[in-house]
Amino acid sequence: MSLNLDAFWMPFTANRDFKQAPRLLSKAKDMHYWTPDGRQVLDGTSGLWCVNAGHARPKIVEAIAKQVGELDFAPPFQMGHPLAFELADRLVKYAPEGLNRVFFTNSGSESVDTALKIALAYHRLRGEGQRTRLIGRERGYHGVNMAGTALGGMGPNRKMFGSSLSGVDHLRHTHDLGKNAFTKGQPEHGAELADDLERLVTLHDASSIAAVIIEPMAGSTGVLLPPKGYLQRLRSICDKHGILLIFDEVITGFGRLGSPFAAQHYGVTPDIMTAAKGITNGCIPMGAVFVKQSVHDTFMQGPDTAIELPHGYTYSSHPVACAAALATLDTYDEEGLLTRGAEMHAKMEAAVHSLKGLPNVVDIRNTGMVGAIEFAPRPGALPGRRAFEVFMGCWEAGVLLRAAGGDNIAISPPLIINDSQIDQIVSTLEKVMKTVD
Repeated sequence: MSLNLDAFWMPFTANRDFKQAPRLLSKAKDMHYWTPDGRQVLDGTSGLWCVNAGHARPKIVEAIAKQVGELDFAPPFQMGHPLAFELADRLVKYAPEGLNRVFFTNSGSESVDTALKIALAYHRLRGEGQRTRLIGRERGYHGVNMAGTALGGMGPNRKMFGSSLSGVDHLRHTHDLGKNAFTKGQPEHGAELADDLERLVTLHDASSIAAVIIEPMAGSTGVLLPPKGYLQRLRSICDKHGILLIFDEVITGFGRLGSPFAAQHYGVTPDIMTAAKGITNGCIPMGAVFVKQSVHDTFMQGPDTAIELPHGYTYSSHPVACAAALATLDTYDEEGLLTRGAEMHAKMEAAVHSLKGLPNVVDIRNTGMVGAIEFAPRPGALPGRRAFEVFMGCWEAGVLLRAAGGDNIAISPPLIINDSQIDQIVSTLEKVMKTVD
């Protein structure tokens, strides 16, 4: 295959390095990709945390093809189409109790910005327009739009663009290698780190804070699990001070941890919750924001003909995306995939923790159908270099993994994975890790 690679400026990619030796994917089915030269590669990352049901699933493929020929587009402003209402009604049945209103977006980044705008407008409508401060968390990732970049806590992402917004602060992260290394499931230590919100309340005054946004489990920075009791304590502090709690479940939603959403897995319900990725199995861009009815109803005031929320996107509730999402939910239901992560948890846990003791490994973490191996940084090298070399070695050996934030390798395979494929991922990792100094 002869391609001119010059015109495409690739996202989150070392473009100059990639274009010297491109890593191209040309076909996918179930658990595997194929390269243009026919090499089979096991997908250990669900594409990009999104292909939860595996690739090219028939029901989803058929629904997309049918919908394009039936209704390819419908304007979402002052108009609607049946699939959007059907999808919203189905989605709230999977969501934590009380999150029964859905606003559609096109991505996780858009879902985050939408959630933050809803939070700010909610307080203004309640007569507390002075609540404009937004709180994120260090080592958090909330997409790449301006607000998401500002609220995120990944230094390299923020450095290039500045802080993007004023009135933003951050909680300390919860990753503690000294106390919690090689934890299986939730760490024992660190619930008290939620009290960092009280520090920010003292610094800024609660009356100025609109919302706190966190990932229940931080994925892009290397699978950082919440300490036991941490989310419960954070929920309590937000309630105490009238602060909205937003869960960013773009990665954790739709079965990744063994429940439909992490909020159910951890037993804590936010006021607003973002989703994307697995909502359409990665087939068509789509996102969603779930809100409590009390938040939604705050907007339902004034004349009936007034636009309550002056916000939206041309492709909000796109008909083809809705068709893909409905077929995705059917596939999840028919195959029990939203809870399969709980069934496979023990196998995944034993497999990834078997890598303890290999060279340069300083931590291993896991829950549900996700795991991470953290390496000690290589002195004098670019941050993340060891993880990138492991990623490259696995790719060449036929397994696609992800070099996540810091020196971490993240494992997040499609939920249809079987025991032998988990073994293939871990045995490949073991061989490669032994070759990386």
